[in-house]
Amino acid sequence: MKPLQEKLSRYLEPQKAKEAGIYPYFRAIASEQDTEVMINGKKVLMFGSNCYTGLVNHPKIKQAAIDAVKKYGTGCAGSPFLNGTLDIHKQLERRLADYIGKEDAMVYSTGFGVNLGVVSSLTGREDYILWDEQDHASIIEGRRLSFSNSLKYKHNDMASLEAQLKKCEPDRVKLIVTDGVFSMEGDVCKLPDIVDLAHKYNASIMVDEAHGIGVFGNGGRGVCDHFGLTDEVDLIMGTFSKSFASLGGFIATDEVITNFLRHHSRSYIFTASITPASTAAVNAALDIMVEEPERQQHLWDITNYALEGFKSMGCEVGNTETPIIPLYIRDNNLTFLITTELFNEGIFVNPVVSPAVAPNDTLIRFSLMATHTKDQVTEALEKIQKIFRSHNLIP
Repeated sequence: MKPLQEKLSRYLEPQKAKEAGIYPYFRAIASEQDTEVMINGKKVLMFGSNCYTGLVNHPKIKQAAIDAVKKYGTGCAGSPFLNGTLDIHKQLERRLADYIGKEDAMVYSTGFGVNLGVVSSLTGREDYILWDEQDHASIIEGRRLSFSNSLKYKHNDMASLEAQLKKCEPDRVKLIVTDGVFSMEGDVCKLPDIVDLAHKYNASIMVDEAHGIGVFGNGGRGVCDHFGLTDEVDLIMGTFSKSFASLGGFIATDEVITNFLRHHSRSYIFTASITPASTAAVNAALDIMVEEPERQQHLWDITNYALEGFKSMGCEVGNTETPIIPLYIRDNNLTFLITTELFNEGIFVNPVVSPAVAPNDTLIRFSLMATHTKDQVTEALEKIQKIFRSHNLIP
């Protein structure tokens, strides 16, 4: 065995979980990503999706994707920088800029690629990136690739952020990067306070709206719109793989910044463009999100119903304010076991364990879509209550 394989062969955690019958990953779905899915011939209620709008199987979106394939084919065979720009890409960028409320927007092939390419390229060696310790992995990877000074602040702790800002040279670029909605805990960034600090220390702000768009704001425009602070945020990032029911991502900002990014962001320049089908799907999803505000209202109705149910049964849900509801277990193996037991009861949820979170912060991530019914949520609450009680997690 070569040294590489010998080293990696010592990683046996997945095998141990499989032997114990509690391995929860790569469960193959044989149907549309709906509120109910088929896995191994069994119907399961889906409470692990990030498609908060529930648009993945909307007929208008599917037809738009089909029509785009017929016109443009299945791929672009090149990056946006060279031969991979289609007219529908430019159309979508204009629509996204208008939707978010910025001068310009750039479409990337993935949301991960947006954060990787933007965060890594905007600031220089003598500049600063200030980031929340609970920021998404794509932000963390972007700041790792940057040559800038990296300053981490405690989660949603404004005193910690200010302490880090005080360390920065006053005349250098300072970029504060935060999730709008934190993807595991479901809490919301303290954007008004961040804006105040940015004014005080002459810093710029980038907000990752991956889990905020479709949920917060007028027409689902996100947390920045919800707080009325879109103009105060320099860069707003979004992804298409969640509320837009597709694949890809974007950055919306001013034209000075996009001009630089189009010629320096490596995950944009050196990655093939988003597919025609994905682009058309986003365009159609954008129409529905704006035209059907009742979809967003229903999402909040069932979110509040679920939150009240979990709190009344005694579950620990942390500081969530969103359709992402963490159910804290605080034990890796027990989190796996309960995920498996819930799956056997017909409830699909996602386990979140270390190193994604600290070992004593492990949780089950219960997430809602606008297409869930009250009856489906009630069924999930009842089954979760039964299993949590059997493990003495609730009274």
